[in-house]
Amino acid sequence: LAGLLVCPLAVVAARGHAAAIKVMCDSPVEPALAKVAALFRGETNDQATLACDAGPAIKKQIEDGAVADLVVVEPDFVEALTRSGQVRAGDRPMIGHVGVGLGNRLDSPAYDISTTEKFENTLLGADLIVFNSVKSGAAFAEVLQRLGIADRLKSKIVRTAPLDIFQPVLKGKGNDMAAGTIPLIATTPGIKLLGPLPGDLQSAIPYTAALMTNAPQRATAEAFIKFLVTPKAKDAFAANGVN
Repeated sequence: LAGLLVCPLAVVAARGHAAAIKVMCDSPVEPALAKVAALFRGETNDQATLACDAGPAIKKQIEDGAVADLVVVEPDFVEALTRSGQVRAGDRPMIGHVGVGLGNRLDSPAYDISTTEKFENTLLGADLIVFNSVKSGAAFAEVLQRLGIADRLKSKIVRTAPLDIFQPVLKGKGNDMAAGTIPLIATTPGIKLLGPLPGDLQSAIPYTAALMTNAPQRATAEAFIKFLVTPKAKDAFAANGVN
């Protein structure tokens, strides 16, 4: 009987020592990072809670005093936060890249955009094209310039705040498109992913993880950062649009 009681008590004791960390992250990596955080909890019993927003908003929140254990954003934001003292200097693993894609409403046609010609024809046939005012939107605007169709589409284009690109499409009734990061298009209710930008029109936005200077749970945060580059985590990232 004594032997039977040892294991349950040990499990309870181990669970009592589980840590909880806060991870601030850019919204495009949230779907994948949530899966990785679940794997981390399964292996360590430690909880990684995500607080996600657009990259510029995350940067400002940290500059304004937000407390977290680590941050997952684009490298240039991390560099700026390091210079201001909110993020520790040192090695920062690159956890992956997020591509840019095109989406429309679920009730709209499933256009083939697998080639540059098909992609261009799809855009020219759109009634509305929505993309944001940050990095993925800037990349898409550059694509329109490269294709030589920016002026022809000018009257159809709506630029929005980073996370507002889907609202005009969902509220629309025409042949409306949203261009943005692939994970967000693929996981937004009411929107379907038509596909990534084809060929060399694609832009890969990099993401890295960095430890906050005043991390309340530094040891657990460091363990989580190391977990982000394990084969198991990389497989979960890739399955959810972060490669």
